[in-house]
Amino acid sequence: MKAKKLISKIAMVVFALVCTTAIANAQTTISEFVAKWDNSKQYTLEVVDKMPDNLLDYKPDAGAMSFNEQITHLSGVMVMIGSRFLKGEAPSFAADAKPATKAELKAFVENCYAYAKTTVGKLSEAELAEVVEIFGGTGSRRQVIGLMDDHTTHHRGAAISYIRANGIEPPQYRGM
Repeated sequence: MKAKKLISKIAMVVFALVCTTAIANAQTTISEFVAKWDNSKQYTLEVVDKMPDNLLDYKPDAGAMSFNEQITHLSGVMVMIGSRFLKGEAPSFAADAKPATKAELKAFVENCYAYAKTTVGKLSEAELAEVVEIFGGTGSRRQVIGLMDDHTTHHRGAAISYIRANGIEPPQYRGM
């Protein structure tokens, strides 16, 4: 019985090491990021399209961001992160814009996604591996890209919940 437990424990340790190694080596390439980012942009634009013009300022309660603010925030932060932590140049548009119409919001989304895609696309493998200080901690620029993607997903998800709260079917989820 003891031999079975020992073999089981060894198998678990080996499995954990294999998983850890696989995760550590599962680094996203720039081309994989670009494909995912293009998909994310299209999905975000579909989310914007689903919300009626008269509900762009909808928010579930007084303390929440409006739908427009959620989308504007997720987009603007791409530029902030890109310029501060990913060696991005100054954007050619107002990164602090406050879109008032759906057309302005969609144009802002397009500009911000394009900026982030261009900024990330210019980073070398060595620059992606460089560790930078970010929001009181440190991480590689590759991790910063993951943070930017997570932030986008988080706020887009909030915007989707606003669509649902108004009885509207959101766009079909897009994976890769």
